[in-house]
Amino acid sequence: MQARVKWLDHMSFVGESGSGHSIVLDGSPEHGGRNLGVRPMETVLIGLGGCSAFDVMLMLKKGRQDVTDCEVLLDAERVDAVPAVFEKIHMTYLVKGNGLSEKQVERAVSLSVEKYCSVTKMLEASVKITYEVKIEPAHVAG
Repeated sequence: MQARVKWLDHMSFVGESGSGHSIVLDGSPEHGGRNLGVRPMETVLIGLGGCSAFDVMLMLKKGRQDVTDCEVLLDAERVDAVPAVFEKIHMTYLVKGNGLSEKQVERAVSLSVEKYCSVTKMLEASVKITYEVKIEPAHVAG
């Protein structure tokens, strides 16, 4: 796997993946950025959520679960020092679908977080990672 990060101007960069996709990175104005893109640490958080959501959806599709929506909300805390690494990350999985098996959804999430997600595995040695699962029917009457 390869990637490239190229400086544009000020504190803006473009990250290019080996698969041919790009993302704009930028710093906050107080650090010379113009707030034109995501922060580098935000990309780590998004990568964690994306990696785990990918695992969960793969397992639920294999398990023939009728998922209509899946979101992972991530709430991270950083240490108050330099480098300001993540100290804690809490992930909330919101899974909606028709006739979902609570047991299968919870198992898919736990397998992702505890065994399969590569990003979780990289972070878990230094970051306290917790999670919760919320399951809802596809159509909630209101």
